Order: sequence, then structure tokens, then C-alpha cells
Amino acid sequence: MRYFLLIISLLFISCTLSSKKKDLKIVNNGIIEKQETPNIYIVKTIFYTKDSLPITADIYEVNNKKPTILLCHQAGFSRGEYKETALKLMKLGFSSIAIDQRSGKEANGVVNETALEAKKRNLSTNYLDAKQDIEAAIDYMYEMNGHQPIILVGSSYSATLALLIGNTSKKVKAIVAFSPGEYYKSIDVKNTIKDIDKPIFVTSSKKEIPKLEELVSLIKPIYVTHYKPTVNGIHGSKALWSSTVGNENYWQSFSNFLKEQ
Repeated sequence: MRYFLLIISLLFISCTLSSKKKDLKIVNNGIIEKQETPNIYIVKTIFYTKDSLPITADIYEVNNKKPTILLCHQAGFSRGEYKETALKLMKLGFSSIAIDQRSGKEANGVVNETALEAKKRNLSTNYLDAKQDIEAAIDYMYEMNGHQPIILVGSSYSATLALLIGNTSKKVKAIVAFSPGEYYKSIDVKNTIKDIDKPIFVTSSKKEIPKLEELVSLIKPIYVTHYKPTVNGIHGSKALWSSTVGNENYWQSFSNFLKEQ
């Protein structure tokens, strides 16, 4: 009887492993990092900028939907800024890509591999230098999606870049900016983005509201969704983290905006 039970157990384990193997999927020659369910794939991949810098990115794909949301991190961070956020987006039915930009370091235990590579090559890693990283990611996603425009999400310095890039890019259909600001001495952001004619979602911490209102004041109100927290909130997309008080309200407004695009 014991031998019979042992054989049955081995068969069960073999079938389970076989089933899991059938569920595995390689996306764009990436490497499987994690698999939550048979319909969810989290894949690490690499693509290149115009100056040949490799951009490390995580693809979060749910139900075989091609990613439509590009997630860009804040200063000193990495694609790890969106580990929790991307999973929540998957639960809402959205596939996304989170990238490492050349200006950044680490977030949530994820090291910024693009920044490390840029330093090895002695490339400049200022905030504005990361503009071409985001543009390369947009091109990459645009091709993935059969030339369909995407939603561009930025946090802090990359939120400002998202507004600047999304303003003129036909490959971007909507912009989400968490705590954008006048971060660049050489650019008058307020006047540069005044002609935006596509949907934008902006938000920030409570104390940043006045400056954010001023930043988007020249854009036609019909295009602007501005979520203003009643709690203190926090700078950047960390507002969406479960550790942030009031994150539920940020999520409600953010997800409502996404569903309309």
C-alpha cells in the first residue's frame, strides 16, 4: 500500500511540473522572472537607446494583453518603484512596462541596471539625459503594440519628462504625471506644455498642489484631470504604494482615468 501511495504521489508531482512548464511563456526573448498565474507573466527584457545604451525593463503582461502603460521612475530610484503598482494594474486588467532610466539608483531592492551601465560607459546621467531612455521605451512599446499609442506615466523628474515628451509624441495617447515640476533650469516647462491636446492626469502631495496647479494652468482644462489629495500624500508615484496613507483615493482617481483611455 505504501509503495502504491508513493507511486501516486510521484505521478501527481510529475503532472504538476509538466502543467507548469506548459504555462511558461517567453516575451520578446526576455527571461521569465516570476509567474503569478497561468495568465500573468513578469518578464525581464533589454532594448537600446539611440546612443546604444541598454535599457533594462520589466514587462508585466496579463491575459496576453500587450503592454499599453509605460512606467518611469523618480530620482534616485529604479524600475523597482513600480513592483507593487504594476501588480495592482494587472489586477485591473492593464499590462505595463517599468523601465530603468540612466538617472537613478535603487528602489524596493531592485538595482538600476541602466544607470550602472551608463556609468561604465562614462555617459552623462543627469535628469534630462534620461529623456532618450523614455523615448526609446516608447518606440519599443509602440512596435510591440502594432503601432498603437501608449499611456506614459512619470514620477517626479520623469513626470516632467512625460509631459514634455507626451506633448509632441504621436505615439503617446495620454499622460500621467505624479509630482511634475519646474525641475530643469534650461526649460520653461509651464509654457512648453501649454499646447498639450491629449488627456493628462496629474497629482502630487497635498503641499505640492499650488505649484502643480500653476504648472498646468495654461493647458486647456478639458484635457486636465487633477487629483488633489485631502491627506498629506507623498511625492511621486509612491502615492500609490500601500504604505502611503490615502493611497486608496489616489488609486481610485488614477484607475478611473486609465479606464477612460
